[in-house]
Amino acid sequence: MLVTVVKRNVLFKPDSSRVIARFFSSSTERSIALFNRVMSLEKKQQRDTLTQVLRDYSKRHRSISNVFEKHFDRLADVIAHANLTSHHFTTEEKLLIGAYFTMEYSIEAAAFFNPSIMEDPDQSELGPGERRIILSFRATGEGHVSSVVFRSGIIDADNEIKLDSPGKMLESPKQVKNHIYHKDSFVSKLEEMQNGGSKAYPVIMDKLTETFTYEELKRYVEETRAQASDDVQSIVLLNEMMWLASSHYEMDFSVDTAISERVIFPIADTEIKGIEDARFVRFTSEENEITYYATYTAYNGLAILPKILFTKDFYHFKVMPVHGEVAQNKGMALFPRKINGQYAMLCRIDGVNNYIAFSENINVWREATLQQTPIYPWEFVQMGNCGSPIETPDGWLVITHGVGPVREYALGVSLLDLENPMKVIGRLPNPLIIPNETEREGYVPNVVYSCGSMIHNDHLIIPYAMSDYASTYATVFLPELLSALKNSRQDLSV
Repeated sequence: MLVTVVKRNVLFKPDSSRVIARFFSSSTERSIALFNRVMSLEKKQQRDTLTQVLRDYSKRHRSISNVFEKHFDRLADVIAHANLTSHHFTTEEKLLIGAYFTMEYSIEAAAFFNPSIMEDPDQSELGPGERRIILSFRATGEGHVSSVVFRSGIIDADNEIKLDSPGKMLESPKQVKNHIYHKDSFVSKLEEMQNGGSKAYPVIMDKLTETFTYEELKRYVEETRAQASDDVQSIVLLNEMMWLASSHYEMDFSVDTAISERVIFPIADTEIKGIEDARFVRFTSEENEITYYATYTAYNGLAILPKILFTKDFYHFKVMPVHGEVAQNKGMALFPRKINGQYAMLCRIDGVNNYIAFSENINVWREATLQQTPIYPWEFVQMGNCGSPIETPDGWLVITHGVGPVREYALGVSLLDLENPMKVIGRLPNPLIIPNETEREGYVPNVVYSCGSMIHNDHLIIPYAMSDYASTYATVFLPELLSALKNSRQDLSV
């Protein structure tokens, strides 16, 4: 039974005019030379140059002078190498030097894709059949560095999405490293990364207290580094400890920003090459408290690290790595509530098949059970989820993706038992969405992909990316879809 899919004539496109101000780094030698050139300018030249910079960029960035000063503060090593540690820098000097170590980065210039959709925490002042929504996207710019961006809007009674005009004064978050680490869980994750057979291992283990802060760990590592600087394994261990610790952090955005102006840009060392495919879900606790979670993949150019962020208001976010044997691959998607007292997660630990995992702790996942394997030609290469399951009276609705011939991605649908989601009770034999002639051309041809859908006015709303370049959305009448899944009803569990 084929299901009617309405592809909406709406395009969410990248906008190259949306830029953030990033720190512009260079080699120590070039940085010192640049620093000295700026300092050699006469005071009037410094003042005139800074005035022109502020005139050109103050309308493009919120509090650009604060950005310049923050970037100046990152130059302590350069100042030391330039033998200027005793110099009293004026405010003008700090701002001008900071400006030379700043660059604009167009966060969406290359792609705007892999969307998820969720209900906005604010549902006030709406008409009949309307709901305020938030869309998240993976935005990609120069060097294919990915970040998470947002759009807000309203979906009406006819399932038409009307986005608010995005703001232009983008803001990266302020990072706050005030996490308290617990030795047992920290060491457990560290031992997943390497075997601990180094000179430094017993030394640093002896220094670690049962709980410690980032700054305390940094001090322990530096003390140990001085004792084991001649051992390669020790250097690797200590670097990995700081790498792991930096993946715990909090982010704050200014309350005077629109959600479209908040950019979750890579902050930690684990993320320097990108934040990929955030799967947002509106999670309801057993006490009926609402928290928005997103699982995503951090990439540092060499390794990936599954992480989870959470927020209640989209102004303050906490981030932590996902621990355990299950946290080894991309595509983790959290269920929107606990099941039988446990958190539940869809995952794909081998890159090919779908699994399901349960845990008492939201960021520790030890075991997963094989749930689905490719059985239809359009998913023979691999399959995975396209976001968190959606609860219906008939079961958990899961949007899947399958990869077939010529690496063509298509979206499918499965239905899981509500009380025992390891049991697959329905699975469409045909794709729900395949790339059409317009959608198949792009940065990565022949790909449709989503990171999260929702139900609205008895329809399934599926935002999806087209060939890793831009995004759109489709709607499906829910009773028709559930009927098709129930007609395919069988125990399809592995």
